[in-house]
Amino acid sequence: MRRFNKILYNSRLNNLILVVSILCLILYLPSFLSSILSNGRISMKDDFSSSEPTSVEHIVFGIASTAKSWSRRKEYVNMWWNHGKMRGCIFLDAPLDNDTFLDYDSIMPPICISNDTSRFGYTWGGGLRSAIRVARVVSETVALNHSNARYIFLFNAIIKESFFMFSWLCFRWFVFGDDDTLFFPENLVKTLSKYDHNLWYYIGSNSESYVQNRHFSFSMAYGGAGFAISYPLAKVLAKVLDSCLERYTHLYGSDGRISSCLAELGVAFTNEPGFHQMDVTGDAFGLLKTHPLSPLVSLHHPDRIDPIFPNMTESNALRHLYEAANVDPHRILQQTVCYDRWYSWTVSISWGYAIEVFGVHVLLPDVLRIPVTFQPWLKNRVFNTFFNFDMRRHHHEPCRRPVVFHLDRVESTKDGITSLYRIMDEQNCTFGMSSPRRIQEIKVYSQKLNLNLKQLQSPRRQCCDIIPSSSYKLMEINIRGCNEDELIHKKP
Repeated sequence: MRRFNKILYNSRLNNLILVVSILCLILYLPSFLSSILSNGRISMKDDFSSSEPTSVEHIVFGIASTAKSWSRRKEYVNMWWNHGKMRGCIFLDAPLDNDTFLDYDSIMPPICISNDTSRFGYTWGGGLRSAIRVARVVSETVALNHSNARYIFLFNAIIKESFFMFSWLCFRWFVFGDDDTLFFPENLVKTLSKYDHNLWYYIGSNSESYVQNRHFSFSMAYGGAGFAISYPLAKVLAKVLDSCLERYTHLYGSDGRISSCLAELGVAFTNEPGFHQMDVTGDAFGLLKTHPLSPLVSLHHPDRIDPIFPNMTESNALRHLYEAANVDPHRILQQTVCYDRWYSWTVSISWGYAIEVFGVHVLLPDVLRIPVTFQPWLKNRVFNTFFNFDMRRHHHEPCRRPVVFHLDRVESTKDGITSLYRIMDEQNCTFGMSSPRRIQEIKVYSQKLNLNLKQLQSPRRQCCDIIPSSSYKLMEINIRGCNEDELIHKKP
């Protein structure tokens, strides 16, 4: 039965690649033939896809999992995977058992069984040899394209050199992550669109924890956050990865092996802060509330942090965030700050997630600091409390903290988007009429954010205005682009 499972998995993958190849042929054949007629020949340097914007169809995903963990982790993948548009594979260490196999959802990514890695050494004391298998997900994902290239070769009788062309047309990036890596596909695509996929790029982020980076590396993309490798670099890396694995038996994880091999190729890691390793535990509110001026690309370790919305299960809270992200993906978690002139309140909006209302005037740089609501991954040493960002105190008394309103729902119309926020975690605090605790609901009006290349390369925070309201229980805010010389501060 196991052999049958593996054959079936491979059959599904082959059929998928066949369909994609045929679609690519149909889509690009006219422009290809036109080039032949006008130039008389085709150059291998021509890239007919360069004029087309990067889309999720240009990305191949390699997701590392295990037969044991897949049944409980597949829900994470299901939150972001789009069966009709995405390509890739879930790499397991062994075939699924019969019951799990029969329960497998056909709209999930195809399953691939990793190759044997017993010939490679692993000398990190107390570590897991699975790090070698996960590292080879990179080369095995790349190999899937070439090992199934026989379908594309069928078209060579019609067009010479078509294999090379179709490889470049259909694939631009390889993206790798774990089965508990939550990707935000539209933001992943938008982030990668900043880069020329014809060049060698290795893109991701490091850990939030200073100790983790100091112990492992400040110069590698952490695998849990996910990382992207451009197509031409991935092809070369796949050729040399096994030789690198033999030299780096002493390393702990798969990501260290990948970054070491890329370093030997002379490639440096490009840091994109939208990838999140999430090496913290407990309440991740502080990290999510003060997201950097970059599209949210990924979140890791959702089972090691509290549900990101109060009074919800972990999965429901994550799906609630995805509901907002689906409405306005580029704006999700983007922080906007404005000031109430009448009460001297400071309002910090993390769109699609939460709003903090400070009952006092707080200067913008202090609002942008991350409140320490979370706990370090390891708690036995003071150095574990060091992180790689600016932080502000999160008062131990809840009634002395800013008032937090979490997302209730998002409504989209032809006139724009309205998001509504309410207090979900009630505190038994006394307050007067000048306290923001009297507010019961906050409405935020905005237009869908469509970031262009210039905005990605030179990001600027947006501005907001507090709109006069007829009820003291309601606050209304409008988010807009800032004027050229506008400053975000308390107006006199």
